[in-house]
Amino acid sequence: MDSKEATSKAAATEKSGGRLHSFMVRAGAGIVYAALFIGSLLFGVVPTAVFASVMSVLCCYEFYRIMRLDGKVPNEFVGLVASVLFPLSVLVDPVWLTVINFLLVLLLGLWYVKNPRTRIADVAVTAFGAIYTGYMLSAIVLLREAIPGWEGALLSIGVCASLWLSDSFAYMVGSRFGKHKMVPKISPKKSWEGFFGGLFGSVVVWIIIWWTGLYEINLWFSILCGVVVSIMGVFGDLLESRIKRGVGVKDSGNLIPGHGGMLDRSDSLIVGVITAYLMLHLGGVL
Repeated sequence: MDSKEATSKAAATEKSGGRLHSFMVRAGAGIVYAALFIGSLLFGVVPTAVFASVMSVLCCYEFYRIMRLDGKVPNEFVGLVASVLFPLSVLVDPVWLTVINFLLVLLLGLWYVKNPRTRIADVAVTAFGAIYTGYMLSAIVLLREAIPGWEGALLSIGVCASLWLSDSFAYMVGSRFGKHKMVPKISPKKSWEGFFGGLFGSVVVWIIIWWTGLYEINLWFSILCGVVVSIMGVFGDLLESRIKRGVGVKDSGNLIPGHGGMLDRSDSLIVGVITAYLMLHLGGVL
């Protein structure tokens, strides 16, 4: 073996080791995140609200960081406080979600009137950030609160698991078989093959939810929920990708090793969980 071949082999080995290390870091961080998330759901509505509140404020902070890179000047104090209060307000009464929305618009309106340098774009970005993160993620608490006891915890975990499995199946199928790109200008790695793989993963979980017999849900509605929730999860992913691509950043942050920021990790949940909650509520399951 000559020196050139030996160098090439050593480089390949080092690259393989680097990939393995990256995978282990990503998997470990994902397990810790999932354990904290599932643990909060199992321990009840209050831990769920606290966890969702922490998720919300971290996601909102990362969103405002991205917007600052785009030249916007959000009112971070008002927006971050609202993002924290949205999930916690469900513990008092769901009507407080409307109260906080009202106060958010009122305070931002006063801020806009009082400060001549404030642009309407700054107001819009502030409001969108709080609603996009805190209001949307409050659905996790609403879902967990809808059915008391371990049955509610199991349903909440199932809904989140359907989105996680959708992401995992989409990645695995897309990596192996992906040839037809979905939206290459926004998310170059997403393929239609991966999309349908994700649908399958989500539907499997929703069929398991039906199979338990714990909820007033029929098989066909479970399948419909699995399809719609997966599609909306993909939309949530694409929405966040569009936000980042518009500014030119790869990740929303570096909080979770191997995953990026909290917003990167929660993008599909932000839209997917509230979709599941509305479908289950309107379908008479909750």
